[in-house]
Amino acid sequence: MQKFTVLLVNSFLHLYLEMKQLICILLCCLCLQQSYASRIFITMDAEQQSNHLKAYGVAFASLQLGVPVDWLLNYEGGSFVLEHSAAFEKLCRLREVSYKVISDAQYASILEEVANPSSNTDLIKLEKVPKVAVYTPSNKMPWDDAVTLVLTYAEIPFDKVYDDELLSDKLANYDWLHLHHEDFTGQYGKFWGAYRNATWYLSDVAMQEALAKKHGFKKVSQLKLAVAKKINGFVAGGGFLFAMCSAADSYDIALAADGTDICDVPYDNDPMDPTAQAKLKFTDCFAFQNFSISQSPYEYEFSTIDNTNFRSAAVPMQQDYFSLFTFSAKFDPIPTMLCQNHTNLIKGFMGQTTAFRKEVLKSSVLVMGDCKAGNEARYIHGEYGKGTWSFYGGHDPEDYQHAVGDPPTDLSLHPNSPGYRLILNNILFPAAKKKPRKT
Repeated sequence: MQKFTVLLVNSFLHLYLEMKQLICILLCCLCLQQSYASRIFITMDAEQQSNHLKAYGVAFASLQLGVPVDWLLNYEGGSFVLEHSAAFEKLCRLREVSYKVISDAQYASILEEVANPSSNTDLIKLEKVPKVAVYTPSNKMPWDDAVTLVLTYAEIPFDKVYDDELLSDKLANYDWLHLHHEDFTGQYGKFWGAYRNATWYLSDVAMQEALAKKHGFKKVSQLKLAVAKKINGFVAGGGFLFAMCSAADSYDIALAADGTDICDVPYDNDPMDPTAQAKLKFTDCFAFQNFSISQSPYEYEFSTIDNTNFRSAAVPMQQDYFSLFTFSAKFDPIPTMLCQNHTNLIKGFMGQTTAFRKEVLKSSVLVMGDCKAGNEARYIHGEYGKGTWSFYGGHDPEDYQHAVGDPPTDLSLHPNSPGYRLILNNILFPAAKKKPRKT
């Protein structure tokens, strides 16, 4: 009996030691699991990120798969955080995007930093896949559109739309619309003076006139005004408009000139209204007021909105930079999102509309980037109805003075372009879960 008791005690003791060992192993596994990497951290700072532009494409791909993205405003250049998966790691490697895998505990520490009231940082959840449209005709040349170039390079999908789609109310299918180097005044980009005999110019005129006739308009200016009004309704209903170069000012000019002929004989075969300037309705414009329109068909300029002809002496090429404004991430998340970058100083670049003269900006316009030497705004933003718009001066952020017929910019040579990053900030903006403004 005594031997049996000893054996029984030894058995229980052995079992206890095995259970204790098993519990220790399980606890170790649990601790290991808790510390195991579960996030992909994509830094967007200047030193560590090898390809800023394609990083936006990785974030967009995550949204396409239904996986939300954390955008850490002002934290290491506006970094992205994704749920960890082998597929996302592979995608980063394939696109040469720098990243690191971090644990939940490490991410919790980062979030604590971001939430600190003394830090100008915040977290924005990206949840929705923005439906992106680019307003561009089928005969568009590669040198015509920086946004198309960067969307293609970043591997962000988009649809091309033009007058047919807009006039048939297809804009309702999209969240985001881009306009680039377009002319909504019906003056064919004011290229008549220098290129009226060029094959590409004559082809564009023929195409635009055919479109106007197809939709029942006598003049191209009437067609473009109808399109501008469709865009106006898109923004008023909650859409996001992004425009670059001459699209920004020619759009507002077209709205202001509603009902007034501002096109001279070379553009519509009859003289412009001699009292056109006095008839402009600035209240219809998104961004600009009190500007004067160009009344010469020979002048490669639409109006005094553009600062190109006023800045040449004040802003030589070697000193052509503009500065991004710093906004409060916690109180002004929208302009903070739109200005995310790894530098606040951006190299300037020319365009038919290089920059916007501050004298003609409406008081409601938010200037997000400017060049004080030229007294000009380069990057502006505003609200209209339920929607928002952003206008960006210049033609191509990595080609200082792009000429007609030049080859398109090779963005593989500029993967860290801060000027192009501003475009991609606008692309992700509709994906953000909006936060109420703090008071």
